[in-house]
Amino acid sequence: MAILFTNIKQLLTFAGDNAPRAGAAMRETGLVKNAAVLVEGAVIAAAGPRAAVSRHPLAKKARVVEVNGVCLPGFVDSHTHAVFAEPRLKDFSMRAAGASYPEIKAAGGGIVSSIGAVRAQAPGAMAAQLAGRAERFLECGTTTAEVKSGYGLNLESELKMLRAVRAAAGLTPLEMLPTLLAAHSVPPEFNGDAQRYLDYVMAEILPKAASQKLAVFADIFCEKGYFTPGQTAAYLKEAARLGLKPKVHSEQLSNYGGTRAGAAAGAVSADHADHVYAEDIAAMRKAGTIATLLPASNFYLGLTKYPPAREIISEGVPVALATDFNPGTCPCWNMQFVLAAACTHCAMTPEEAVCAATVNGAWALGIGDRVGAAVPGRQADLAFFDAGDYRELCYYFGANQCMMTVKKGKMVYRRRGKA
Repeated sequence: MAILFTNIKQLLTFAGDNAPRAGAAMRETGLVKNAAVLVEGAVIAAAGPRAAVSRHPLAKKARVVEVNGVCLPGFVDSHTHAVFAEPRLKDFSMRAAGASYPEIKAAGGGIVSSIGAVRAQAPGAMAAQLAGRAERFLECGTTTAEVKSGYGLNLESELKMLRAVRAAAGLTPLEMLPTLLAAHSVPPEFNGDAQRYLDYVMAEILPKAASQKLAVFADIFCEKGYFTPGQTAAYLKEAARLGLKPKVHSEQLSNYGGTRAGAAAGAVSADHADHVYAEDIAAMRKAGTIATLLPASNFYLGLTKYPPAREIISEGVPVALATDFNPGTCPCWNMQFVLAAACTHCAMTPEEAVCAATVNGAWALGIGDRVGAAVPGRQADLAFFDAGDYRELCYYFGANQCMMTVKKGKMVYRRRGKA
């Protein structure tokens, strides 16, 4: 039976070109007041003014759901590290006491500290844990998320993490796209030899992840003390040759050249971008690479430096927003907080922020042709918020305003007493 979501105070459709939004187009929300959305099966049949949608032939026999709030396309969180065994509470205590990122790493913390627990965790427990976390994303209005490996750092554990994403997909409605991030750091058994470890990844892990179709993307952390721009370019080109779409962690801690290396290798997105320069932005624009910004991570780390969103947008590069949910530097799954941080710390407008968390997040995963907009023919992924104006999602922070989440036409979360 069709479902008619009606009495929507504001609907943001993001109707427009079937492409990532850049520049002024990021502020075009397709706002409709007093709106309705008609869903048939997993697809949006109609969306727009309430009176017009109500005249659709399917609306006459549809189940009616009175919303009395704001409706957006479901958030698309295009950068998470949601598979991990344990929170890094020691790192948190050290950071609260004033330790820096490099100091925490030198003390045995950081990425490497997650390895032991991940390697020891049983596959079933890993999948169940991920499925449990997925529910929290759904409760906050996220309907699609990218999920990276990267805490196993050997063949068995990296593939185990990717298989956990596949298994968890059968346990939760949250759509999850897997990314191989074996090139996240150098594990202790390689004694800091990044090239030797990367050779191992390219010879053993990358081909198996690709041949077994366990991942859609391949990612690498290009930063001083991790992997160089030269290594990044070679790795991503090999990943692309094997059929995995390149992504890159770049310019998070310093300007090191990772964004340009990623763009040269055809990266779908360059993520973090805190320290990008004009030449990095130009390289992204030329390559069609999306800049994925992760301001909740900057907030959590207590940084004063945030990515230069205004400059990136003004230069015509599409910007996406994502949580960076992970156990060490951003234990946040709520995209609503990311919106607030983007507006208050990155000088993005509310319209740009919501666009970055929906349409452009979808394109950062290569699926913008089916999710990220509330228009007829797209997948019925919707999030409804207890608000009278969409800007409230960026204005208020610290609480979850989502009252209902719909994935592929099915209500997968509904706050008691609402909607």
